[in-house]
Amino acid sequence: MPIPTILIGILLSSVYGTLFHLWRGGSLRRFFLYLVLAWAGFWAGEFLGWYFGWDFIAIGMMNAGVATLGSLLFLFAGDWVSRIEIRRGQE
Repeated sequence: MPIPTILIGILLSSVYGTLFHLWRGGSLRRFFLYLVLAWAGFWAGEFLGWYFGWDFIAIGMMNAGVATLGSLLFLFAGDWVSRIEIRRGQE
């Protein structure tokens, strides 16, 4: 994969993480969580799109549609999991 494609992927997934943080809010720590989730989901979606041959909104060599879906899936799932509170049992 060419360097410009990788840079566009990093930029696009960073925008997704930033917009998600603006929508959901939170601390700087949560912002970095959203960035990492967006990056991981984006590249996982890109890989799955390539592996299974799914072609949805391609930008050059990058399968941006499936990568975007992967990023959104990771963001929503990660946000949900990160907000689970652990309760201590009755002692």
